[in-house]
Amino acid sequence: MSQPLHLPISKTAAQIAPFRVMKILGQAKALEAQGRDIIHMEIGEPDFASLPCVHQAAMQAAEKGITHYTPTLGLPALREKLSEFYQNFYNAKIPAGRVVITPGSSSALQLVLTAILNPNDTVLMPDPTYPCNRQFVELLQANVESIPVDVTTNYQLTTQLLEKHWQPHIKAVMVASPANPTGTLIEQEELLKMANFLAEKNCYFIVDEIYQGLVYDRPAESILGHEKTPENIIVINSFSKFFGMTGWRLGWTIAPAHLIDILDRLGQNLYLSAPTPSQYGALAVLEPEALSELETRRQTFQHRRDRLISAMQNAGFKLKTLPAGAFYIYWDVSAFTDDSEQFCAELLEQTGVAITPGTDFGKSGGKTHVRLAYTNNRIEEAVERIVEFISKSKLSMFLSRLSAFCKPNIFG
Repeated sequence: MSQPLHLPISKTAAQIAPFRVMKILGQAKALEAQGRDIIHMEIGEPDFASLPCVHQAAMQAAEKGITHYTPTLGLPALREKLSEFYQNFYNAKIPAGRVVITPGSSSALQLVLTAILNPNDTVLMPDPTYPCNRQFVELLQANVESIPVDVTTNYQLTTQLLEKHWQPHIKAVMVASPANPTGTLIEQEELLKMANFLAEKNCYFIVDEIYQGLVYDRPAESILGHEKTPENIIVINSFSKFFGMTGWRLGWTIAPAHLIDILDRLGQNLYLSAPTPSQYGALAVLEPEALSELETRRQTFQHRRDRLISAMQNAGFKLKTLPAGAFYIYWDVSAFTDDSEQFCAELLEQTGVAITPGTDFGKSGGKTHVRLAYTNNRIEEAVERIVEFISKSKLSMFLSRLSAFCKPNIFG
C-alpha cells in the first residue's frame, strides 16, 4: 500500500488565523440541529430578508435573459445610480467613473490592497478591528502594524495617534466608521484631518463605511461629503448591512481616478465581474421607496440598540462606550473573565446565547472583551440568560474557593 502524500500548502496561507465567529456560528447551528434553543448574537447579519423589490428586479432580469457578464467595473447604470445616491444621501459629488462594483466589500478591499501594496509594505490599523483586514494584508506578504486603542479614543485611531506612530514605510492606514466590533464613529472633521495628514505623507487612507446608513441619533455622513478631500482617500462600502443584501455578495469601492485602470485589470483577473442578478437587485434597492423601507429598518436597529443598552445597564453591567452606529456592543467582561473564548464557549453551551470573543478582533483587550450583535430581536431574553450564567459562574467560583479554604489540614 502506497504511503499517503504530504503535499505542501502556501506558508502565507498556513499562517492565516481562523475567523472565530464562523466557528461559533457553526457550533450554534449544530446545537440548534440537536433541538437546542439558540439566540444568535454572534454574526453581523441583519435578521431581515432582503427587500422584495430586490428579488423582483433580479428575477425580472433573469426572465429577460440578462444573465451574462457585466463590465468588470460594474453595470454602468448601477455605477451611475451610486453616484446619484452619494449626491442625494451624503451631498458628495462622486463621478460614476470612480465607482467600482465588486463581489462583496471583502473583494473590494482585496482588490484595493492588491493594487497598492508591495511585499513588506506596512498598513496601519487599530486594534481591535475587523479580522479580515489583517488577513488580507498578510496574504499579500505585507505587514500589519496594529495600534492599540481603547475607550479613551472611543476605540478609534486619531490624528494624534497617527503622528505618534508614523513611520516612512507605512503605505496605507485603515479605519472604519462606524466600526466593527465597537459601533463607534470618527467625527467627520477628525477623519478629514487624518486624511490630510496622510496625504502630506503620500500615504493612502482607506475608510471602511460599510455600516454608514446604520447611524443613530445623528445623520449618516461620508468622508466624501466634504467639499475638499485629498486624493489619497479610498472608501469601501457594501450592500450587505444597511441595504440588507448579505447573501447577494455585492459591494463597491470609490477610489482615486488614477487607480481605476489597475482596479479594472485586477478585477478582470480576480473575479471577472460581480454577479449580474445582484447588480440588478441593487438598482432596485437604491430607489426612493426602497430607501424609505430601509430607513424603517434602521429605526428598528436603533430601538434594539437602546433596548440592549437598557437591559444590560438594568442588570448592573457597565458599558464603557455606547455604539453610535452598526449593530454591535463591545463589552468589557474583565470583571468576569480573562479568557473571552472560554467565556463565549461556556455561555453558548450552558445558555444557548451565541456571542463573539474579542480575540477575533485583535490582541489589545481581546481576552477581556466580547461582541454582542443586536441583529436578533430576543434581546431581553438574551440578557436574562447572560445574567443567570454569570450568577452561576460566580457561585461556582465561590463554592470552589470555599471548598479549598475549608479542606482539613492533614498536618494538624
